[in-house]
Amino acid sequence: MKLRCLLLALLAVAGAATAQDIRLPDYERVVLDNGAVLLLAEKHDVPLIGMRATMRGGSVTDPADKAGLSHLLAAALQKGAGGRDAAAFAEAAASVGGFVDVAAALESTDLTAEFLSRDVELMIELVADLLMRPALAEDEFEKERERASALISAARDGSVGGLMPAYAGAFIFGDHAYGKAPRGSESTLAAIEHADLQHHYEAHFGGDRLILSVVGDFDLAAMKARLSEVFGAWEAASGELPTLEPAPRIEGRRVLLVDKPGAQQTYFWMGNVGVGIDYAQRADLRIANTLFGGRFTSMLMTALRVEAGLTYGARSAVAQHSTPGHVTIRSSAETAMTVEAIDMAIALLGKLHEDGADEEMVASARNYIMGQFPPTLETAASLATTFAWLELYGLGRDYIDTYGTALEAVTPETLAAAVGDVYPVSDNLLIVLVGDAEAIRDAVARYGPVTEMSITEPRFRPASE
Repeated sequence: MKLRCLLLALLAVAGAATAQDIRLPDYERVVLDNGAVLLLAEKHDVPLIGMRATMRGGSVTDPADKAGLSHLLAAALQKGAGGRDAAAFAEAAASVGGFVDVAAALESTDLTAEFLSRDVELMIELVADLLMRPALAEDEFEKERERASALISAARDGSVGGLMPAYAGAFIFGDHAYGKAPRGSESTLAAIEHADLQHHYEAHFGGDRLILSVVGDFDLAAMKARLSEVFGAWEAASGELPTLEPAPRIEGRRVLLVDKPGAQQTYFWMGNVGVGIDYAQRADLRIANTLFGGRFTSMLMTALRVEAGLTYGARSAVAQHSTPGHVTIRSSAETAMTVEAIDMAIALLGKLHEDGADEEMVASARNYIMGQFPPTLETAASLATTFAWLELYGLGRDYIDTYGTALEAVTPETLAAAVGDVYPVSDNLLIVLVGDAEAIRDAVARYGPVTEMSITEPRFRPASE
């Protein structure tokens, strides 16, 4: 808490940069003999050190019938390591105001740590223990598996908004690695045993998978030597990373209706496969999504919430990974207003394609992004995260350094081209609905062939698939 208060106080007096001024600080990239990559940068404005340890892999490595395994492993890693049990490990970090967290993402498992620079040795010790010497205790695994399953079941009984990404991902991507629910389902979690956890760790954790990014108040030469000593002998992971082929875009319309009897509102997602992280017109895409559904004054939010009063929120998202992710519109509406809300969202998608944006709209979104972006590169922890992310996806520092220039170059014409590349037309939409099927079944048949399943099924795909 004291560490975060210090950080917030310092940020409060920091000046804002313009997008043209955004440049990453210099950092050193070191590849150890075992394949581990170190990314190091000194930053002496505050006595803090931020660390990001990214392990290549993530939930795409989960077996299809054991989806959620990487998520359980990430949780288990924090429950004791290097001779410390869960309580002792947590206390070691908390006693000096430090912070260590692990989370599984789609294509990586990421450790984030932040400590005062005086405690750098403890920081390195805890991170090394967690990554290389985790306890992976069976009782802690059982608790995490039970908790993960209970959270999903509770969401099915309550507000299902948090489950929509799992339903949508499965429907859009099918058997592709991106179609697996990152946190699993009740059925896949039940299939995971403690031995699977240990095997998954050995298969996907090792020196060859490690990207270790450290930024802060330290001497670079000394840090490089220390990290090389600690992590340089870590053996390679025993497994192989999956080869990911691009998922195909879906032609036509299809509907997945997840029945939740008596639901007072319908949650809906609609979209298709988009583009990967290497898409060249990234600035055009960012501005387009900001205008369409990426801020409170977006087209979707203005029409569906402010003007029509159909929903509390409506947003769009473009997920980009090593291969194309999804492009989606998401919202919810009272059951009786379901069709009206969906029709309006589809009409706005058509408007985006047909009308695009004028100079004033482009400038507005550009200024919004310029105001939001610099703070993401101000702290040691945020810089460490950025360096690791660039390395994970094979992107050079120019990806950040040229961002402001790329934003300035966006015109209504280039934006229109990006919209045509990325956003699906209204005739090619996959639509996922969670609501009272009895009340909306007939009405939503207008959108395309409907596949139906129950909210009580312990999975996110119909049993027939």
